[in-house]
Amino acid sequence: MKEIPVPILKAAAGGDMKAFEEIYKAISGFVYSIALRITNNGSDAEEVTQDVFLKIHQNLNNFRFRASFRTWLYRISANTAISVYRRRAAENRRRGDYDIALKTKAAVDTAGGNIDREYNNSLVTRLLGILNPEQKACLVLREMENLSYREIAAVLKININTVRTRLKRARGKIMKYSQKEVILNEL
Repeated sequence: MKEIPVPILKAAAGGDMKAFEEIYKAISGFVYSIALRITNNGSDAEEVTQDVFLKIHQNLNNFRFRASFRTWLYRISANTAISVYRRRAAENRRRGDYDIALKTKAAVDTAGGNIDREYNNSLVTRLLGILNPEQKACLVLREMENLSYREIAAVLKININTVRTRLKRARGKIMKYSQKEVILNEL
């Protein structure tokens, strides 16, 4: 994620829409990426991205620069994505149609690259799909966004030991699932 200069943040907090637009251009892809990994759904990720920017716009004037903007942004993005994911899961359970498969279109590339990309996206989606939202958020922030345990704890407002526990359980679930898949594929 590109670091946003403090004067631009302050200008946007003061109502400067050009400064806010600059912030949007710099970080919207980043927010969408986090949301997509947590929600496993492109349209939900778009909704999360819109919600996050609405929250940033409404609350940027309350940001006191005691923590980094990046940490604040991660917190808003992850928590908003988890909320949307939970809401969708509850809606799907009520309807009896629980389908959270990721439907993304690979960029135009070579045929082999598209197949590999689709397979990898499918694999990541399946693996993330076996995790609960809290484990998924921790794993995405650690493995895909490369945050430290301390940063994850700050973003999610949880104890660092809780981060460690969630990551350990998430990795354990993924390993167990992967071993079952290997056994099934060998039979």
